[in-house]
Amino acid sequence: MLLLIGTGTWFTLLLRGLQFRLLPHALWLAFIKRHEDSSTGDITHFQALMTALAATVGTGNIVGVATAIALGGPGAVFWLWLTGLVGMVTKYAEALLAVKFRVVAANGTMAGGPMYYIERGLGLKWMAVLFACLTVLASFGIGNMTQANAVAGGLHATFGINPRDTGAVLTFLSGLVLLFGIKGIARVTSVLVPFMIVFYLAITLCALAINVKAIPSVLLLILHHAFTPTAAVGGFAGAALSQTIRVGLARGLFSNESGLGSAPIAAAAARTNQPVAQALVSMTQTFIDTILVCSMTALVILTSGVWKQTGPDGVGMTGTLLSSTAFSATYGSWGGQFATIALVLFAWSTLIGWGYYGEKALQYLVGDKAIPIYRTIFVFVVYLGCVTRLETCWTLSDIFNGLMALPNLVALLCLSPLVVAETRAYLELRTKSKSL
Repeated sequence: MLLLIGTGTWFTLLLRGLQFRLLPHALWLAFIKRHEDSSTGDITHFQALMTALAATVGTGNIVGVATAIALGGPGAVFWLWLTGLVGMVTKYAEALLAVKFRVVAANGTMAGGPMYYIERGLGLKWMAVLFACLTVLASFGIGNMTQANAVAGGLHATFGINPRDTGAVLTFLSGLVLLFGIKGIARVTSVLVPFMIVFYLAITLCALAINVKAIPSVLLLILHHAFTPTAAVGGFAGAALSQTIRVGLARGLFSNESGLGSAPIAAAAARTNQPVAQALVSMTQTFIDTILVCSMTALVILTSGVWKQTGPDGVGMTGTLLSSTAFSATYGSWGGQFATIALVLFAWSTLIGWGYYGEKALQYLVGDKAIPIYRTIFVFVVYLGCVTRLETCWTLSDIFNGLMALPNLVALLCLSPLVVAETRAYLELRTKSKSL
């Protein structure tokens, strides 16, 4: 976690706070500017962004945020914000390199990501292979079983739906989408992701409007406990400062995946001839995921006051129970149902996004012939995740995330001069075009 935050801080200094200076321009590129169809790539800037967002806006935005507050108190939200602010520029750097070093695969699709810029940029084939292997493994953990289990668990707790029935439907839908590869995934995510994010933000903003009087005190609480321990109160058992920092950083990084090396795999498929342009678009992913969606979840939980209450078992609430109780406290029983539906949409979108990441990593290792086999195994694991208890899977997912991040961060730091040079050339060209 220190290496992830340190890398983001290093790029923030190198690029002079690019994530703050160019955020409006990045949002314009992502949502307003029309891109030429003649550019090289498989999908548009917007579709690449939605695919990457699909893979990151998942259980971490609801369950992960609630877990951070339950274990670390309100101060954990500050450290979660920090991962977003520095993570934006890390996401920028890895997306830039992904487009810069991408190749055309044997099946005619674009292939890129850390395995390609590690091999072609650093000349370290063994490290590229290591990253690809870890990505394949992680796709079954963070990208599959944890998401499927969250869907099945949420639907069972809220609506009484049998996890086996959820598993059957989720397996069928996931297989249907993954069958059509990146273009099929992009078509689904470009519709699903904007809908679910806008709808979620609308509901959470209304909840904050209802609890608006509590917002100033909650913000002060977050800032205060970011640097001081949180005492036990009500159902909250208290948290040492080290625990607050650790869980805040861990849940933030789990949610936005900046520096992990996953999102640049989707960025490499974008239809563009300008690496910096796609990198700026990719940067908005972390802003939307952490600064917007995670923040809304955290504020709803804290302004509702339920983070201090106990659950049915007499101890403090965490995870799905805490987030659904916060919405129920604001809206009534349907609020908890909304939280469950949002969790289902977020988790399923993450699942199909990670299915693409895993198959591209496997494609790098053994070629196109393994993709149908991978897809078959992946959708089978979806069902397995729905019907299996996965208490340890979250820990394993964090471990795989860390292992994936290590070779990627080494490559980012080593290739940082190239990132600076590409950025400078783009900004100079942009300045000249404005003067004309």
